[in-house]
Amino acid sequence: MLCIVTAGPTYEPLDSVRRLTNFSTGRLGSELAAFLASRGHEVRLLLSELAQAKTNFPANRRTELFTTTSDLAERIHALSSSPVDAVFHAAAVSDFRFGKIWAGALEGQPTEIKSGKISTREGALLAELVPTTKIIAQLRGWFPKARLVGWKYEVDGDRAAVIRLGQEQISECKTDACVANGPAYGAGFGLVQADSACEHAPDEAALFQALEHFIRKTKT
Repeated sequence: MLCIVTAGPTYEPLDSVRRLTNFSTGRLGSELAAFLASRGHEVRLLLSELAQAKTNFPANRRTELFTTTSDLAERIHALSSSPVDAVFHAAAVSDFRFGKIWAGALEGQPTEIKSGKISTREGALLAELVPTTKIIAQLRGWFPKARLVGWKYEVDGDRAAVIRLGQEQISECKTDACVANGPAYGAGFGLVQADSACEHAPDEAALFQALEHFIRKTKT
């Protein structure tokens, strides 16, 4: 089966030398890509330029590096002409990008700044954060026949709340499953599916096996 895996964080530039990003090493997505390749699947790994985790993804397999959220979206979309069977969207996509930047706003005299490198001489800055486009909401339009798996990493709340958010993601984005994890979920992972209860995976090995079983089961 032809699978796309995204891994690692996107970033959004403040200026030419500073950026906004997420805490993500890209390890989980990279290891999932390596696992799928070891199981005989054809894998396209889209990996963040900021990914720090070393991956054992085969060097002779296709890997593309991405930067911003829009860059990742373009690279995923470019693969939509291929007969993709599954998309695992594990990348830590930035929810916000920078809009306008002002100096002097705290003193009541805001001046918009546009500079290749904003100087600290400007003092305190006021930055506008604008929501980025949700890539996962576009996947069904790009891959109408593929199995789509999203991620829901949450810090606040409890396991039941994260599972509920995963179910909402599936409903709103027309995906097939969602991996729930993070401090709110607790140890392990939850494979949330639209038509069944959440399947708990105690570790990454169990999660990878559950995901591979899921796409094989739904392919038949």
